[in-house]
Amino acid sequence: MKASPLCIGLVGPLPPPSGGMANQTLQLARLLQEENVIVELIQVNCPYRPQWAARIKGIRAVFRLLPYLVRLWRSAGKVQLFHIMANSGWSWHLFAAPAIWIARIRGKPVIVNYRGGEADRFFNESFSWVKPSLQRSHAIIVPSGFLEAVFGKRGFATSLVPNIIDLSRFKAEMGDDATQRVNQPDFPHIIVTRNLEPIYDNITALHAFNIVRRTFPAARLTLAGSGPERDRLAQLAAELGMAEAVTFTGRLDNEGMVSIYRAADVMVNPSLADNMPISVLEALASGVPVVSTDVGGIPYLVEHQKTAMLVPAQSPEAMASAILSLLNNPAKARRMAKAGIEYVQQYAWPNVRDRLFDVYERVLSKSNRSMASVK
Repeated sequence: MKASPLCIGLVGPLPPPSGGMANQTLQLARLLQEENVIVELIQVNCPYRPQWAARIKGIRAVFRLLPYLVRLWRSAGKVQLFHIMANSGWSWHLFAAPAIWIARIRGKPVIVNYRGGEADRFFNESFSWVKPSLQRSHAIIVPSGFLEAVFGKRGFATSLVPNIIDLSRFKAEMGDDATQRVNQPDFPHIIVTRNLEPIYDNITALHAFNIVRRTFPAARLTLAGSGPERDRLAQLAAELGMAEAVTFTGRLDNEGMVSIYRAADVMVNPSLADNMPISVLEALASGVPVVSTDVGGIPYLVEHQKTAMLVPAQSPEAMASAILSLLNNPAKARRMAKAGIEYVQQYAWPNVRDRLFDVYERVLSKSNRSMASVK
């Protein structure tokens, strides 16, 4: 007799806007469906109904939360387990925690897929509120050794299931010719692919670029992202006398991101807090050398001088020095690009799939045994 297909309630954000967790949720849903899994998507960021509610702070959360809770309750009657894409802050309190408790009430096992570079600080501030919900989850999966350590020091075991990179889109050939990114040394193109928010510290990237321009006056910087600091960053670029060398693309779709990586010589990640940024993995997969701050989970993700150049946060001098070390040494840049391409293969779906399905099978088996014992 043929076994019934697995049915999973996948809880998380979806584009738009595009972003790390939203893209991962959408991609995971598609990949699971290709494995003949039935996926019930429960979107946490559905458009507001009515639309005018989005303009009213304070009550707009209610207009999103109540329909979300109804969808959770209904979905719990259809699925075998919930896979919850969870993050820190209000995202946890408003979306992850209610999903855990509704699953508990309806007798469905829960897997918490936790991500976010601010987890340690969030737990320090709010763990007394977070812990009861975590204790009612059946498994916690994290994408990095950094988060594994964050949970471990608070007594929670986790399973490591990396983020997924679509290597069919972000792809570079393995030959040396394909990794010669710095092929116009007099006109290097530097990119930052994080949103224009304080946590990503694009200000330091601008100051570092200003130092780079002393050596490469024709260098260009592209900031691919959107956010509240757009005007402030444009003003700073003008004050530094390099407005004509800095491009703000706004938020790009997936194909736009592929194009910008193909045109880049160096990718810079100036973040102040991070876990396992998809943007860094995308750059590695595209054969673009990476310069990143060494915060949070970044040292767990890449190796200094091998797959990336790591620098202290908020240090434009160190960041500029790392960028120049790549631009002035194309052979080093090619070696690092090739090492990055090889390293990122472990984040392809076939390699991640087995880890994820092992967790599903373990949780379902344990849940079935518990139900049998109750009967």
